[in-house]
Amino acid sequence: MGNKRLETVVGGVRMDTPVIIASGVWPMDPGLWPSGSMDGVGAVCSKGITLSPRKGNTGVRIFETPSGMLNSIGLQNPGVSAFIDEDLGPLSSAGFPVIVNVAFGSLEELDDTVHILEKSVDKIGAIELNVSCPNVSSGGMSWGTLPSSLEEAVGGARAAWNGPLWVKLTPQAWSIADASKVCENAGADAVVVGNTWLGMAVDNQNEKPFFDRVFAGLSGPAIFPLSLRMVWEAAGSVAIPVIGCGGVSGPDEALSMMLAGASAIQAGTSLFVESRLPSLICRGLIEHMDSHSLENAVALTGRARPEKGAATQKC
Repeated sequence: MGNKRLETVVGGVRMDTPVIIASGVWPMDPGLWPSGSMDGVGAVCSKGITLSPRKGNTGVRIFETPSGMLNSIGLQNPGVSAFIDEDLGPLSSAGFPVIVNVAFGSLEELDDTVHILEKSVDKIGAIELNVSCPNVSSGGMSWGTLPSSLEEAVGGARAAWNGPLWVKLTPQAWSIADASKVCENAGADAVVVGNTWLGMAVDNQNEKPFFDRVFAGLSGPAIFPLSLRMVWEAAGSVAIPVIGCGGVSGPDEALSMMLAGASAIQAGTSLFVESRLPSLICRGLIEHMDSHSLENAVALTGRARPEKGAATQKC
């Protein structure tokens, strides 16, 4: 947008705007980004990257809902080494901080993946630790659903990674407020609240679940009120920045996230409907700043909270 009032530093990452492209949305090749879609973007998240290549889930992967989308992609990706060799260079040369979303099944996989990424730390804005992925040593339960496994994962990543570390929390956590605090205490620089909600769809004609894995991740406008509630809870429990993610479909939702306590927001599913969403969000933020005589976007964070704006940006 070229407007210095939108500049911010969140979780150790300096960005031109507080609008981030969420993981798994945009192609890894900047040449495939829709024309004009990057106006207003502050940073770009990669798809989920694992130690070894993954083919992803079989069967149906996408199902549209009345107000969102179910996905069962299964972390399809080329593996961390191929990502560095083929994708990281073009991504880092596109002019935006690259946030690498890291998925893992064991602490050993996490450690190996992060150590490989460490060699390219100069091209990476931050690691976004995906704790919604299954913990294979615990029977497939997500890393972020229990305090002990979440602490292990964040602590393991922190020990192996010297750059900014964000943690993308799961809505299935026992408590978003407490989970955010666990991440802060384990060394995270920011929390992303949150990932998709578990849902499902049934093929009535064939009388079976649509997805081979039965459950899938629900994203889109339907989950926004739930995501907003979690942002509010997280922002009230930690001193590190909270990044709002889930159901942001326009300027109003982005503004609500920030007023509730988010220092930045991620846009995902709604980009499939409106590729210029980041630009529209930034215009909306500027209009609100103008109407309320606010100097910059940083001043928006937490203004809806009872302490009347006492929640300032945390860098």
